[in-house]
Amino acid sequence: MIWKRSAVLRFYSVCGLLLQAAASKNKVKGSQGQFPLTQNVTVVEGGTAVLTCRVDQNDNTSLQWSNPAQQTLYFDDKKALRDNRIELVRASWHELSISVSDVSLSDEGQYTCSLFTMPVKTSKAYLTVLGVPEKPQISGFSSPVMEGDLMQLTCKTSGSKPAADIRWFKNDKEIKDVKYLKEEDANRKTFTVSSTLDFRVDRSDDGVAVICRVDHESLNATPQVAMQVLEIHYTPSVKIIPSTPFPQEGQPLILTCESKGKPLPEPVLWTKDGGELPDPDRMVVSGRELNILFLNKTDNGTYRCEATNTIGQSSAEYVLIVHDPNALAGQNGPDHALIGGIVAVVVFVTLCSIFLLGRYLARHKGTYLTNEAKGAEDAPDADTAIINAEGSQVNAEEKKEYFI
Repeated sequence: MIWKRSAVLRFYSVCGLLLQAAASKNKVKGSQGQFPLTQNVTVVEGGTAVLTCRVDQNDNTSLQWSNPAQQTLYFDDKKALRDNRIELVRASWHELSISVSDVSLSDEGQYTCSLFTMPVKTSKAYLTVLGVPEKPQISGFSSPVMEGDLMQLTCKTSGSKPAADIRWFKNDKEIKDVKYLKEEDANRKTFTVSSTLDFRVDRSDDGVAVICRVDHESLNATPQVAMQVLEIHYTPSVKIIPSTPFPQEGQPLILTCESKGKPLPEPVLWTKDGGELPDPDRMVVSGRELNILFLNKTDNGTYRCEATNTIGQSSAEYVLIVHDPNALAGQNGPDHALIGGIVAVVVFVTLCSIFLLGRYLARHKGTYLTNEAKGAEDAPDADTAIINAEGSQVNAEEKKEYFI
């Protein structure tokens, strides 16, 4: 009895093994068209990466995600690694998607999706983490800078992966001739990039903004910038502007001394012919203006305006010539001689035209009378004279006689 029971158990065991073998054989045969599909992912440091593994044909075969260290992250919908940053997005027989939040540079690497067929099939997805460059800093500027000095500015940014690009702009125009240096950071993953700009300054650079711009693919087309506004000190420039181009005797005149410089020039100094103003009662200085009341011939001369600041001194001169009002009125009146000359030319041309026209008419009239008379010459009677005249008209083109 015991022997029979043992035989029955062995029979069921053999049948089970045969059924398992058949099922395995069918499973391997059905899994030959199953392949996991993945894609590489790029994410900015601190962002969230989503890793997706898809299988178009799957007969309830398990999917698994593992990290670059071959640690299992998820097996189907079951979390295997205790990391609060890793979450399940979607789990089905056709897809396994997980997310990794607050991504760091250490998360970069090759992730593996495994499909547990016989044999196991895998697909790789590379996670690239971009290091965001720090806000750039400009160094090397010391205010103020004197006109003509050589200025050297350096712009630096750290933490970029891959290395960031630095560009310089001055007055919204890019400066190409710069030095570029790239150094690997201590973590051996990110880079520190610096760029140096050298140029000689002049007064036109005062108040100009020099911009250092950092371009990087992690910045989403919004570059980081640093700006340095230049302060240039320079000697004054001076120009004298009169209130009228033709000063007249008896009228007032205002001379304005226009001076520019940095620092701002001190109150200007007015002189005439190398000395002080001769008539303070009529020549009044108000700020940068020299007011001369009731001009006369004695005011003629060279007036000088002098401006000074802490950098240097500059001056400009104006030669004053007081004009007689009557002389100016005569110069500004109509030119009668010119008008008379034009009228004479017109009359002469008219007379010449009339004379030539008269001669032309007289010449044509003489030709007609001569031809008619020549036809009647030597005719014995009136009829013969008419016939001869008609013949003369026929040959008028060949024989003509003119009276001049």
